[in-house]
Amino acid sequence: MATPLAALEPQAVWHHFENLNAVPRPSKKEGRVIAFMIDFGRSLGLETLQDETGNVLIRKPASPGMEGRTPVVLQAHLDMVHQKNDGTDFDFDSEGIRMWVDKDWVRARGTTLGADNGLGVAAIMAVLEASDLAHPPLEALFTIDEETGMTGAKNLGPDWLQGRILLNLDTEEDDELDVGCAGGVDLTATGTYTPEPVPAGGLAFRLQVSGLQGGHSGMDIHKGLGNANKILTRLLMTTAAQAAIRLSRFEGGNLRNAIPRESHAILVVAASDREALEMAFAREAAAIQADFAPVEPGLELQLEPCQTPENVMPVAGQEALLRCLAAVHNGVQYMSYQFPEQTETSNNLARVLAGAGEILIGCLTRSSSESRKADLVRSLQAVFGLAGYTSETSGDYPGWSPDPESRALALLQQRYQAMFGEAPKVVAGHGGLECGIIKAHYPEMDMISFGPTILGAHSPDERASVSSTQKFWGFLKDVLAHIP
Repeated sequence: MATPLAALEPQAVWHHFENLNAVPRPSKKEGRVIAFMIDFGRSLGLETLQDETGNVLIRKPASPGMEGRTPVVLQAHLDMVHQKNDGTDFDFDSEGIRMWVDKDWVRARGTTLGADNGLGVAAIMAVLEASDLAHPPLEALFTIDEETGMTGAKNLGPDWLQGRILLNLDTEEDDELDVGCAGGVDLTATGTYTPEPVPAGGLAFRLQVSGLQGGHSGMDIHKGLGNANKILTRLLMTTAAQAAIRLSRFEGGNLRNAIPRESHAILVVAASDREALEMAFAREAAAIQADFAPVEPGLELQLEPCQTPENVMPVAGQEALLRCLAAVHNGVQYMSYQFPEQTETSNNLARVLAGAGEILIGCLTRSSSESRKADLVRSLQAVFGLAGYTSETSGDYPGWSPDPESRALALLQQRYQAMFGEAPKVVAGHGGLECGIIKAHYPEMDMISFGPTILGAHSPDERASVSSTQKFWGFLKDVLAHIP
């Protein structure tokens, strides 16, 4: 029986992408995909290695006549972001991604697609398997846990790789060559409170924010998309000014590197305040819908009666939480001076969970400037401290600084111009790439990142362009054939 992607070109890439997407591969649970990749390398009779962290390295000798060319490392990460719509029945730990073709786009049914970075992995697999490509000595490096800590790249041994040029296949616009990226750090704030009984005779409501696009907290942060946690905070602050609401629970967002698409709160009001609550909600919801209409046409805001909760927050604790969430910076803070129209520094208010006496707030702060990243973290910690919360950082990773003397960049610019009749865009992206971390282990290695066009990464709207994948595959083959 024909598979959904069987007729797509280049068949070698899409075939491997289908096989890869049949293997569950959540971050920090990559055991099955590591075994899959090791089996693949050994089935080709190629030298296949695994380090203690779980990274996989497959070496392929040069094609005839290319033995004297510069050795190249092709690099991509094995894990993928797991996000699904609330109404989607899907188990990422046991099921393969359900894909379908929508004209020029490959999509998934209600979940992330895994094109980030599955298409890069699939392209490398196609290169390893091919017998008709001209290429120098190759090392295929497949790292783990890129999406939630970059631990694969961080723990890479300094003497494992022999290549002198690294081609990272993890960017998402096919007319761009990435020469730098932002660093990032996770910031987590925690607090506690003593729950109070629900006021007698109170009416319970569920306040829901849904239908947002979400997306990559680095690559999409500049688009002005809605953040469900910030929108929910706005609704709660404005309704609280008109009705004496008592908050029981606030829950929104999931992964730090995904802009939160959905958020909800459980609140209680006196019966006498019901009309004021509903009127305040209606007014603010209409204003929010109007504000976000150009970028979030699917935004839905709902206020519905629900089951009475077991307890509520103290008034002072509720005010501290809402003021904190309102004050926390979200989105772009600085644009780049070196690369106009590129984001330099940002924060994603990614996760909020408050209820049953505990509060947790998770952010991902990014910047291509280490000093500005640290400064934004201090600002966020100051806000959390004013609310009485404790905060700590983890998972800090460096940015990747552009190399103006890069010979690999000159080669890729030349080959792009020759193939497509125009110059590529040279950018320093805001998403986190592993290049900066790998560069710390291999400072003399020349690195460039490129890839096919992928939209909506880190969200269930993720989709990969078929025609762009054809372009990307042709460009990759051409570059390998022209390595000096």
